[in-house]
Amino acid sequence: MGRIHDQLLTHGRQEILALTSTAQDRAILDAAYRYMSDDEGSVGFLFSGWCQSALPHRRLPDDKVWLVRTDRVRLMVEPGSVERDGEVSRVGVPYGSRARLILLYLQSEAIRTQSRDIQLGRSLRVWLGKLGVPIGGKSVADVKDQCLRLSRCRMTFQIQQGNKTGFAAQNIVDTAMFSDEGGSSLLETVRLSESFFAELQRHPVPLQESAIRPLSNNSQALDVYCWLAYRLHALAGPTDVSWAALRAQFGAGYNVQRVFRRRFKEALELATSVYPDAKVEVTTTGVRLLPSAPAVPARLSKINKIR
Repeated sequence: MGRIHDQLLTHGRQEILALTSTAQDRAILDAAYRYMSDDEGSVGFLFSGWCQSALPHRRLPDDKVWLVRTDRVRLMVEPGSVERDGEVSRVGVPYGSRARLILLYLQSEAIRTQSRDIQLGRSLRVWLGKLGVPIGGKSVADVKDQCLRLSRCRMTFQIQQGNKTGFAAQNIVDTAMFSDEGGSSLLETVRLSESFFAELQRHPVPLQESAIRPLSNNSQALDVYCWLAYRLHALAGPTDVSWAALRAQFGAGYNVQRVFRRRFKEALELATSVYPDAKVEVTTTGVRLLPSAPAVPARLSKINKIR
């Protein structure tokens, strides 16, 4: 168990809070406390390709294509279009924490129900509420905007496995998430594309919803947590990851290396605050990953698959 988790067990939240001096320290304490206090035990699932790549953190120009290229994965997201008042316009690629949470919901429901048809509408709003996303006002507009972007864009994964290169998931959904072209009325059901559903069934990565909740407003910490959940338990030994490799995966939107390093370290601290068994060391050249217990015990992931 990590240092902050041991301190919480020994001293309690209020005593440690009195000793924290920075906003980052308070964020780590709050995330760890929320994780340790959450006893719901629900598990979500994510396609492994998403644990090795990421959407942008901030809004891009609506006509800009997003590209992430690492040693293992190449992700390209092309913005979709809608027709409004006789004019065709781009809606832009999905971005930020809301897009990630919606993707997690779609994939988690597909694994739990073993069906391509996912309940949307009220079910999505209830689930987002459980994760701490307020359902009302600007939040509803943000969720609808990301749903529109996700349903219209085209995403292509190119995955390298040994000497083989394969393409997976040319799109996420077969049907738009809205009953109207303008994107104002969410449908009750959306269907995942057959190719993406097949890849998801072959390569699902279990994630603790109790870990997602404290990170629900931090897209970079969500990305780092998903990456650690995918990699750490499968390591055969210590593995070094360079700053260049980390920036390729997590920092495509950063122009300055030192800014990326600082933000990544902050995101890593938050991610490990909700993954107590994660063994990660920051080095001068990047990070060192060490074999760790799974983020989700095998027993829990099996139970949640059949709920």
